[in-house]
Amino acid sequence: MDAQASRKRQAKADAPLGVEPAAPQHVVAKGLAVGEDGRTRCSWADSTADYRAYHDEEWGRPVRTDDGIYERLTLEAFQSGLSWITILRKRPAFRAAFAGFSIEAVAKFDERDAARLLADVGIVRNRAKIDAAMANARAALDLSEGLAAFLWSYAPDATVRHRPRSGEVPATTPESTAMAKDLRKRGFRFVGPTTAYALMQATGMVDDHIEGCFVPPVAERRPARRPKSPSTTPATSRTAQKTAVAGKRSAARPPA
Repeated sequence: MDAQASRKRQAKADAPLGVEPAAPQHVVAKGLAVGEDGRTRCSWADSTADYRAYHDEEWGRPVRTDDGIYERLTLEAFQSGLSWITILRKRPAFRAAFAGFSIEAVAKFDERDAARLLADVGIVRNRAKIDAAMANARAALDLSEGLAAFLWSYAPDATVRHRPRSGEVPATTPESTAMAKDLRKRGFRFVGPTTAYALMQATGMVDDHIEGCFVPPVAERRPARRPKSPSTTPATSRTAQKTAVAGKRSAARPPA
């Protein structure tokens, strides 16, 4: 195998799910490359301007809002079987089509919305993934503690988990496997252990920037754990949201 192919294979091994990097041109150490700006970053991000911006400004930065987590969860599901660059470039269209990834808004989507999304050339038109996005929004409303707090409860302790070296980035972990299992049990779709781990990387629950990357570590990544036995009575606001969702879906059904 020539040097270029070897660099490309190593960059892909360290990259997030769906990223298909080109061979980095200015490798300074295993898993690291220097960009045109002189910064040393994870080598997979040295491929395109889109990947560089995503790596430098978003990937691995903690996301703590429910809608923010829902957006990442939805995009990771749509990425399944595709290149991540496709999703990044279509993200503005996804945001417009899915009401800014407002959980409350998407949970109210009905069959007419599904038909609208299937006709939208700006997004990935896959019926199963569209249905999953709507179902996941409704499932998120059932979480009394909120989607972000629920998922962040699976984040490993950042004080004992350090940045990996090249070749040490896993595809799944016990935490991502447990997260996926719990999500499926609660009605979420298109979220297996690999997708769950990609979500953890994207939202800063884990920091998989290669050791030596210029992006600074985030000092505090883990909020307090959710209770082991969450309340079975949702918060008042979420009860109201669920009632509104049920009302719209009922009204959308044709008469018998």
